[in-house]
Amino acid sequence: MSLPNPAELISQMAIRLKAHLEHRGISEPRYIGIRTGGVWVAQALLEALGSQSPLGTLDVSFYRDDFSQNGLHPQVRPSALPFEIEGQHLVLIDDVLMSGRTIRAAMNELFDYGRPASVTLVCLLDLDAAELPIRPNVVGATLTLAAHERVKLSGPSPLQLELQDLAL
Repeated sequence: MSLPNPAELISQMAIRLKAHLEHRGISEPRYIGIRTGGVWVAQALLEALGSQSPLGTLDVSFYRDDFSQNGLHPQVRPSALPFEIEGQHLVLIDDVLMSGRTIRAAMNELFDYGRPASVTLVCLLDLDAAELPIRPNVVGATLTLAAHERVKLSGPSPLQLELQDLAL
């Protein structure tokens, strides 16, 4: 399987996101990337949009429902939200949507900061493997992988996708 070009996906996503926000009447959204890959995608997306908006970052490690099983990841960093959440239109950005658990954790964390007016979910890749009823509003591409395959995003610049075969 060949993976799509991340730069092309970002360009297409910028067009779709702009149309989505305009359709909903949202003129000044607040952008938030989920650490780490989501922050890289968010930075590229803001560049493609020509936006100078501040970028918030979330590290959802403490909010994951598997935290007690997996423990603390050694690279946990604090979340940084340089704007209010209460009443704001948020664009939540992640690299890969798989089970939906990272997005659920991000939503839980965001609501601890306040009640947003809306949340638009943007993901570079949707692996069509959701365990929770979560779907992105804007997606770069939807892929179906074999059980032994994973996609790894590296970055931040340039963003690159790599297909990993766990069976090897």
